[in-house]
Amino acid sequence: MAEQTPYWLLISVLFSSQPLTPALAMTLHEAAFELYSRGEGSREVAGDLLSGRVNNLRKDVSLGGIAGPAFEAEIETERGSGVVRFVLTRQGLEMMKAQESAPAVPAKPKYLN
Repeated sequence: MAEQTPYWLLISVLFSSQPLTPALAMTLHEAAFELYSRGEGSREVAGDLLSGRVNNLRKDVSLGGIAGPAFEAEIETERGSGVVRFVLTRQGLEMMKAQESAPAVPAKPKYLN
């Protein structure tokens, strides 16, 4: 799903003090989706692009036609430290839940000749 779905369909950034690349947005989305799915409050994120903490604000927000659970991330990137406030979109949540519930497609058998 992460490679196929554009990040802007999954999250809506309300504020970012750092430029958000697609890879950074997807990292934040994955951490926030895990927090949302498990009902957890916060989680550390680390990788090649960033380190920091994503916090589940445990409230839904609505801005125009965009609504969903709100999150805040305090991050460190190669460009310095920053804060990102974002929403997991309802459309993105529905897509992720559908992906989780979809049956796994078995791999095609490989035959050696």
